[in-house]
Amino acid sequence: MTSGMGDEASRHILVVEDDPNTAEMLTAYFTSLGYKVSHAAWGQDALEMALEALPDLVVLDIHLPDIDGYEVCMRLRSQRRTERTPIVFLTERRDRMDRLTGLELGAVDYITKPFDVQELRYRVRNILLRSNVDTLLHPVTGLPTSVLIEEQMDRVAHDDGLSLIGLRLRDMTSFSDAYGFVTHDDVLRAVVLILKNTAAEVVSRDPFVGQLDNYEFLIVIPAAQRYIVMGRLHQRLSEAISFFYPHRDWESGKRSDGSPLPRIKFEINSLSADEIAHEGGLASLQKDLFTKRADA
Repeated sequence: MTSGMGDEASRHILVVEDDPNTAEMLTAYFTSLGYKVSHAAWGQDALEMALEALPDLVVLDIHLPDIDGYEVCMRLRSQRRTERTPIVFLTERRDRMDRLTGLELGAVDYITKPFDVQELRYRVRNILLRSNVDTLLHPVTGLPTSVLIEEQMDRVAHDDGLSLIGLRLRDMTSFSDAYGFVTHDDVLRAVVLILKNTAAEVVSRDPFVGQLDNYEFLIVIPAAQRYIVMGRLHQRLSEAISFFYPHRDWESGKRSDGSPLPRIKFEINSLSADEIAHEGGLASLQKDLFTKRADA
């Protein structure tokens, strides 16, 4: 991995390019820098992959076999899940109107072929650095992420009167495959509502509810109330899960096509102020919160 490039290992780039040589070169190059890289050769495939995986950046060719890059860009911008995903257009065209069209549709940059890979490297790095600052809320739930959670970690670690409760959802990928990302997102938003309402019962002002990743959440709660809140969360989530499925599927324990029901599971854990590591950041927090399993 190339050094000095920040946290590439945690960033995901979707390359949308139908030319196999260019796609292979870009995939190999970004992978060598430490990024996670996915590739789509067709516009429709790119849309499905982006909506499912939520990449940190899309490198998008204008010329595609089915729908062009402009159409892909417009559709990504129209979806809440991807409306803030940075898009870089990649094309052989040098016409000024092409560049203006891409920028007007919401692209953050425009690079023409043949391109200098070092220039592309630094442009991508700078875009992702800006994205780190701009994207502080989860695109589906609107919950605080990353830096905002770290601020709360520091607050709790220095206040014996506070604690963290962590919730992890499991088997959500199988659920999404079965019922689609729209239903999947509805489940996430319903879970967040349960978290907020339960926390609000013991916190006089708006409680802090954050999202560590797509399926991991945390709330800041008075230490004296944490086990009460954990019990209420367990009860309410257990009662709510059946409503996330079609009634017939839940009652029969299988989908309409006869395949097994992908059952959502969850675990809930907590940390007191003295159990929060002062080093290691969010990765350490996730490990500490979810080392014990409390499966529903």
